[in-house]
This record gives sequence, structure tokens and C-alpha cells, in this order.
Amino acid sequence: MDIKINENKLIELFVEIDELLKAYDNYLREKGLLGGLRPTRVPRLNASEVCTVLVAYHYAGYKCFEYYYRQVILGVHADCFPEAPGYEAFLGYVARAAMPLYLWLFHTACKAQRTGLYFIDSKKLEVCHLRRERSHRVFKGIAAKGKSSTGWFYGLKLHLVINNLGEVASFLLTPGNVADNNKGVLRYLLSPLKGTCVGDKGYFTSLFGWFYENGLELVKRPKKNMKALPVRPWKNRLINMRPVIESVFDILGTVCDIDHTRHRKPENALSHILAGLLAYQKLKDKPKVFFPSITKEMGEEKRLLMAA
Repeated sequence: MDIKINENKLIELFVEIDELLKAYDNYLREKGLLGGLRPTRVPRLNASEVCTVLVAYHYAGYKCFEYYYRQVILGVHADCFPEAPGYEAFLGYVARAAMPLYLWLFHTACKAQRTGLYFIDSKKLEVCHLRRERSHRVFKGIAAKGKSSTGWFYGLKLHLVINNLGEVASFLLTPGNVADNNKGVLRYLLSPLKGTCVGDKGYFTSLFGWFYENGLELVKRPKKNMKALPVRPWKNRLINMRPVIESVFDILGTVCDIDHTRHRKPENALSHILAGLLAYQKLKDKPKVFFPSITKEMGEEKRLLMAA
């Protein structure tokens, strides 16, 4: 996919991450947490520039990072990165960008609109073929064998919560054997949110009451072997709209390129996964759903409950 990224977009990405990192450094300095030894060698690219390169790669839709770096960063946009090292040297910078990228993604997730309507699901990230599980060494002790709706796999699992506008509101990366309805995972993902969250049948948990008391209602599709319970019509329509998060996962895999098995370091893999999520956050056209009638029905139901 030959999608070009213009110079204005590079500047926009750089300014955003650079201001964030400067504010973070000032905060650590005020708290007395920015101390210790300083590196004696200054890298040719600072953290903001490295993060900009990684996010721009996933945003542009390329499938080969080496080709993108040599042809675009060192070629088309050489004026934007005059001190950029060669490709092999740049690979040494990727692992160090994981922490700034996480800070950047966490910041953008916190800025996502709190619409009160959310969708939750998980995506498998295979690191190798299942038959090479025992001989795989790169993610040894990190990845695990798990099972999804499409079968067994060996790798990681990306847990994601989006709002109805398609923005990432919460995220978590775990080994592949962590269940979707794991209590620790759900508390981390959903505790800051209020309103209604829709999931599939894998999200049955004993935490429904706890979340409801904290202002969040979990709506899920019932399992086939469960007794049918009366469900409000607006909840059924919400459940039918849940595939919107599948569209988000499709974009993350096909356009933002977070799903491949060519990593040689787990730190580099983490940096690229975070950069891919950030690239998705920067897309203008995200999958979204609007349901004003449902919002009205939800408000009417809450009003009746409060009156009772």
C-alpha cells in the first residue's frame, strides 16, 4: 500500500509528542524524581523524533519498515530528519521508544470522548505458528498459548475498549492465555468509565454488580446454553452494533500493521504495537455508530429507576 504522509502531518505528530514529553519531564523534575546518571552519549535522534518515525510508519500504511525508513525517512523526508542514522542504527532506538509511546497512547486514550457508550473485545496477536511454540525464543516467558473464537494460537492478546465514535478509550496487552472476563483485566479497562459497555458472550463475569454500583452497565450477548432473559429492545440493538469493534481490529491489522510475526525483540514488538494503536487514534475516518433513539431510551429508563 503506497500511502504518502506529508510533511505537515510529521510536524503535527512531532509537536504533540515533544510537548507531552517536555511536560512529563517537568512534572518529574518538580517531584524530585528526575535524577540519577545521565547518558554520556547523546543519540542522533531524540525520543520525540523516534516516536514520530514509528507512528508515521504505521499511519502511512506501509508493510515493510525497512523499505519505509530507507525510502521515506532517509529519502523523501530527509530534510525533516537531517541527523537520522542508517536503518541498522535506528533499530537500536526502537526499544527505548516503548515508554514514551505508552505515555503518548495513554494520554490520547484519556482524551477520548466519554460518550457513555462503549464496546469491549480482544484481539489475538500471534508471534509464531502454533507448531513452533516450543522452539520459539523471542517471546519466551512473555507469550502464551491461548484460545480465541477462531481457535488456538501462541502469542499475546490485545484488550481494547472503544467508544461509539471509534476512539480507543482503554487498552491492555496480556499473554494469550488471559481470559477476556479476567477480573483484573476488566477492573483495569472499565473502572474509569461510566455508562454502558457492550461485549460478546465471553464477558460473563461476577463483577456485573460491582460495575453497576460504580456507574457502568455491562451488556452482553447471552450464551446458547443459557436461559433466555428478558432484555430491553435498546440493549438488543446495542448488541447488534457490537461488530463495530471488529472493524477497528481489522484496520489495526491491515492498515496500521500491528499483527505480524517478524519481531526479533519483544521490546521492539511493544513499540510497534503501541505505535500502531497511536496511528489508528490519528486516523480521521474511524468506524463509528450513532443511535440517538437508544440514548433517549436509556435516559428514560434511568429516570424511571431513580423515580422508583
